[in-house]
Amino acid sequence: MSWDFSTDPDFQEQLDWMRDFVRAEIWPLEAIWHELGLAGLERAIAPLQEQVKARGLWATHLPPELGGQGMGQVRLGLMHEILGSSPIAPLAFGNAAPDSGNSEIIALAGSDEQKDRWLHPLLAGDLRSAFSMTEPDTPGSDPTQLRTRAVRDGDEWVIDGRKWFSSNASIADFLIVMAVTDPDARPSQRASMFIVPTDTPGVDILRDVPTMEHPWEQFGAYGGHAEIAYERARVPAEALLGGVGEGFLLAQHRLVPGRIHHCMRWLGVARRAFDMLCERATYRHAHGSLLADKQTVQNWIADSAAEMQAARLMTLHAAWVMDTQGASAARTDVALIKFYGARVLHDVVDRALQAHGSLGYSTDLPLEQMYRFARAARIYDGPDEVHRQSVARHLLRGYAPPAGGVPSEHLPTRREHARERFSELLDAVTAND
Repeated sequence: MSWDFSTDPDFQEQLDWMRDFVRAEIWPLEAIWHELGLAGLERAIAPLQEQVKARGLWATHLPPELGGQGMGQVRLGLMHEILGSSPIAPLAFGNAAPDSGNSEIIALAGSDEQKDRWLHPLLAGDLRSAFSMTEPDTPGSDPTQLRTRAVRDGDEWVIDGRKWFSSNASIADFLIVMAVTDPDARPSQRASMFIVPTDTPGVDILRDVPTMEHPWEQFGAYGGHAEIAYERARVPAEALLGGVGEGFLLAQHRLVPGRIHHCMRWLGVARRAFDMLCERATYRHAHGSLLADKQTVQNWIADSAAEMQAARLMTLHAAWVMDTQGASAARTDVALIKFYGARVLHDVVDRALQAHGSLGYSTDLPLEQMYRFARAARIYDGPDEVHRQSVARHLLRGYAPPAGGVPSEHLPTRREHARERFSELLDAVTAND
C-alpha cells in the first residue's frame, strides 16, 4: 500500500527556491508592470527567465524532447501554486496561459512542420499565441453550438465567423481557432482546429473586451481578451491541427490539465489573500480589541485554512490520478476541483477584503483586483453549473432505484429482514430471559 504526502527533497528544494524567487524578483514588478507596458515587462522578465532556465524549471509542462522537463501534473501543480500568487510569474517560467495549453496541443497533434514553425519558437518565448474558441452568440458552456465555419476550398480552408475572449490575441503571433468543418457530423466531431497567423488577410482583431477584471479600455496588453472577426480568412490545408473533426477531442486534452493548473494557481492567489487577512487581524483594533480576538474573524481564518487545505488536497489528488491513470480517469476529479476551487478562491478573497474594510475595497491593496479575478473563475473553462452537472451524472451512474420503491435504509424493512436472518439468536436471547 502506498499513501505518501511527502515531496521529494530535491524537488522541495526547487519549490523553496521558486517561492523565494517569485516573492523577491516578481512581486515587486507587479506595482509597475502596467506602467512598463508589454515591451518593458518583457525586458524586465528576460533576465529572470535565464535564471529559471539555469535551474531547469523552464517550460516544465512539456516532455524533455520538446525542451521541457516532463514533470507530470503533481509537480506542475505544486509549481503553479507558487506561480499563481502573481499574475506575471508564469511569464518568467515559460508556462503562461494560453501559451502553455497551446504548446501542449501542438506537441500532441502537430505535424513536424507545425512544431518547427510554431511550437519551438513558442517555447523559446519568440512567439505568442491565443486560443480562439468562445463566441459572442453561442453558449461557451456548449461548444457543440459553435457557428464559426471552416470550408475546404481546394488546397485551402476558408474561415468565417466571430470569436471573443480569445485571451492575449491582441499581442499574439498566431491563433488556434476552433471552427465547424462538418455541421452534419456527430456533435463531438463537427469541429476542427487550425493554426492561423494573426496577420492572415481576413483576420480582424477588433478590440480587447473590457471586463470586471480589466474594466478599462485597452488594446495590445498582456491579459486582454480579444474579439475577432474572421471574414473569408484563408489558410493552407497544412494549417489543420490534428485530423478533421478532432477539435473537441484536442480541446479536452488541453482543458483537463489546464483546469488543474488553474486550481493550483487559484490557491496561490487565495494564500496571498489569506496572509493579508491574518496580518490584518494582528494589528487592526476595533471595538475594544484586536480583530484577532473577534470570534467572527477567527472563524474566517479557520474556515479559510480548512477550505484551502481541502481544495489543495483535492487538486493534487486529481493531478495524481491524471499522472497514474490518464486524463480520462481524472475527469470527474477535475470537474470537482474546478467548481470547488473557484468557490474557495472567492470566499477567501472576500473575507480578506471584508476584514480590511474601505482599504480592501480601494486600489491601495490588490484585494479588489483579486476579487474581480475570482469572479471569472466560476465561468471560464466551463461554468460551475456544467461541472456540477457532470459530477452528479457520473456519481448517479453508480446508483439504481431500490427494489419495490422502498428505500434501501428503510428501518422497518431492515428490521424485518434482520429478525429473519438472526431468528435463532433472537430465540436464544429470549429463552435466556
